[in-house]
Amino acid sequence: MTTSPRHQDMANALRFLAADAVQKANSGHPGMPMGMADVATVLFTRFLNFNPSDPDWPDRDRFVLSAGHGSMLLYALLHLTGYEDFTLEELKNFRQLGSKTAGHPEYGHGAGIETTTGPLGQGIANAVGMALAERMLAERFGSDIVDHNTYVIAGDGCLMEGISHEAASFAGHLGLGKLIVLFDDNGISIDGSTDLAVNDDQLMRFGACGWDVSFCDGHDPDAIAQAINGAHEAEGKPSMIACKTVIGFGSPNKSGTASTHGAPLGDEEIEDTRKSLNWPHSSFEIPEAVGNAWRRVGAMKSAKMEAWRKRLDDSGRKAEFERLISGTLPKGWESSLLDFKRKHSEEKTKVASRKASQETLNVLSEAIPELVGGSADLTGSNLTKAKSQTAITPGEFSGSYIHYGVREHGMAATMNGIALHGGFIPYGGTFLIFTDYCRPAIRLSALMQQRVIYVMTHDSIGLGEDGPTHQPVEHLPSLRAIPNLNVYRPCDVVETAECWAAALATSSTPSVLSLSRQGLPCLRTEHITENLSAKGGYVLAEVEGPRDVTLIASGSEVAVAIEARDMLKEEGVYAAVVSMPCLEKFEAQNQDYRDQVTQPGTQVVVIEAANEQSWGRYLGRDGKFVGMSSFGASAPASDLYDHFGITAEKVEAAVKEILTDI
Repeated sequence: MTTSPRHQDMANALRFLAADAVQKANSGHPGMPMGMADVATVLFTRFLNFNPSDPDWPDRDRFVLSAGHGSMLLYALLHLTGYEDFTLEELKNFRQLGSKTAGHPEYGHGAGIETTTGPLGQGIANAVGMALAERMLAERFGSDIVDHNTYVIAGDGCLMEGISHEAASFAGHLGLGKLIVLFDDNGISIDGSTDLAVNDDQLMRFGACGWDVSFCDGHDPDAIAQAINGAHEAEGKPSMIACKTVIGFGSPNKSGTASTHGAPLGDEEIEDTRKSLNWPHSSFEIPEAVGNAWRRVGAMKSAKMEAWRKRLDDSGRKAEFERLISGTLPKGWESSLLDFKRKHSEEKTKVASRKASQETLNVLSEAIPELVGGSADLTGSNLTKAKSQTAITPGEFSGSYIHYGVREHGMAATMNGIALHGGFIPYGGTFLIFTDYCRPAIRLSALMQQRVIYVMTHDSIGLGEDGPTHQPVEHLPSLRAIPNLNVYRPCDVVETAECWAAALATSSTPSVLSLSRQGLPCLRTEHITENLSAKGGYVLAEVEGPRDVTLIASGSEVAVAIEARDMLKEEGVYAAVVSMPCLEKFEAQNQDYRDQVTQPGTQVVVIEAANEQSWGRYLGRDGKFVGMSSFGASAPASDLYDHFGITAEKVEAAVKEILTDI
């Protein structure tokens, strides 16, 4: 093994910043940073293109710490290379309230954190999305403007997670040759040796997925560099390098054991480690020569960035490139939907909202070229492909439609990576029931404030014969429980277009579009330019004079509310109908508007083919809910609505019961 004193000192700076920060916090994971310090040092000093003075440089290499529990490795790297957000004081405040150095890397806490990681496997799937976005953007603007790599550090835990298989298979299929995964092959998990739970040959596994695979001594800088160089030469294939490391490297009594994984080493063991690694410096002390060497690494890439800026200036496409990267939508995009709304209002088009979504996409894909769609093997059911879209295929990235295969979790996490990379607005479809598979990534979309749009069709018992395994009943309230997530359920073709517009206009919040399989009547038959759905809820049908009751519904059940209103009117009961396509957007309106719509003090009946949990705030003590309280069944949709009592007659009966009890 060859070692350079300069390399060893620089790597040890990472090790001891990590060990000292974990010790001071009395919480954290020192083992991975200590074990992967050599790999990280080689990557940052010899390969990674980045610029701490301009951390959002669009053509920088992306570095994803998928093994997010080792966050101090990332924070130490960012501090030493000169990122202003990560001062020594921030490192000393590791895991403390208000610090940028949270227990796991949190996107948005500071420049240099490319994605939120911690839930294992998410990072590697995010990286697939970043690498895919790089290829798509390079296809549009050329390699002079877009030409960078995506590097990942992943651990045994990342590769145990099922999402890692989805990500590896998808990346290998597409041939994402600028994606390089550095596997921290230390053989240790929280419980102990990985032999307790797994004996996979990861190189054979990734090789079977079409990756270039290799291994190296993770503590030999020259071997590490040789392996990364080899990965760069593997054109048309992503690369996986198994870096054989010792967890807690340098700790004389704890290295190679699970005890270094998720607990401080202890003051005595840290002092012994300082002696073992010849690091005669106090806690958080970095010798001037070592600190300067790291700062030079951070500064030396500026010339590359300046050359890139000149190429962008000379390209003649600077304005469009910067617009895409900034996430700013093209001027006039909303006006493209006005004729669409007018047409369908006039024609009173009856159509499933999934089909209405496709028709909307036909318009939007022409107006917003950065819109990139896909489906988890349900394109013909989700109707997520617009007329103008062509598919991305292995080695061909000029299209804007992605066939994700039956990889719902991988799709959602990949879309997060596409959004984080910049340049595109991703959307992807599956059945609403399968948000169960997507949920960890949806939650991270919300946590990271990413504009990712989930097109979730077959949204109720209305899907019919596929039965209760495919009929979502708890999913709407479950999704509505996620902070910073807008859940839209449009009632007709006009609302569907408006919900799409609202989702696109909200740049820091992901959206779920919950869409029907069955045909829905057009209820918005008078054209107006205002986007009523963007308010979350509005009065669709008002009464003349005082209300006796307010009927609130979403999606396909708004039509049920309208029918019930007409029945009640014949009996002298006056009901207003409120369409509520998005509770989250409605709650964001001012109190005067909400009171105007719901008229507090009037009795309320809510109708939705889902569980009740979302609606307590509107039902109050005396309101009635007409919806689901059990799983569904296999039968034609109309039979199911009758069977489960989601009908105008049941709404009428609920209203009469309320009014009788008053």
